[in-house]
Amino acid sequence: MIRIRKGTTEDIDAIMDCYDTARQFMRKSGNRNQWINGYPSRELVERDIAQGVSYVGCDESRELVMAFAFIKGEDPTYSVIEDGEWLNGLPYGTIHRLGSNGKHRGILRLCVDFCFTLTDNLRLDTHADNAPMQGAAKSMGFRRCGIIYCDDGSPRIAYQKTVRRPATDATEV
Repeated sequence: MIRIRKGTTEDIDAIMDCYDTARQFMRKSGNRNQWINGYPSRELVERDIAQGVSYVGCDESRELVMAFAFIKGEDPTYSVIEDGEWLNGLPYGTIHRLGSNGKHRGILRLCVDFCFTLTDNLRLDTHADNAPMQGAAKSMGFRRCGIIYCDDGSPRIAYQKTVRRPATDATEV
């Protein structure tokens, strides 16, 4: 069982190892244009931790096996979407920088299930060359919404998924 918790400064080396492994997997699966030029950097990971948006998953032996950033609130890169539209304009959380050490399958599902405990509305994006992530997102019910652009101007395919919580009757009799 993998347990997800906030990332700490003690986790930085293991987080960077997860990102290195993810980068290698991307290259092997034909994705040579995502996570280039040292992205995600150690400085970005440190900032994620300082801002409280870094999360890690650890297995039974307490080995850190996955890392990601989960950011609630408006993502500036999502303010403009082309070739489609968002499913809704409700408050949302965004999953960024998901990577693993490659020892466990189903990492996106674990991440998404966890994030849905924090919000009902999730967005994520990935590079056009990242077929494994596109397939995983679609298989989990994410809908392709269009194209967004990163800070550096590079395009990403944007996805969104919402869950409907059962209505509760707050009326007292």
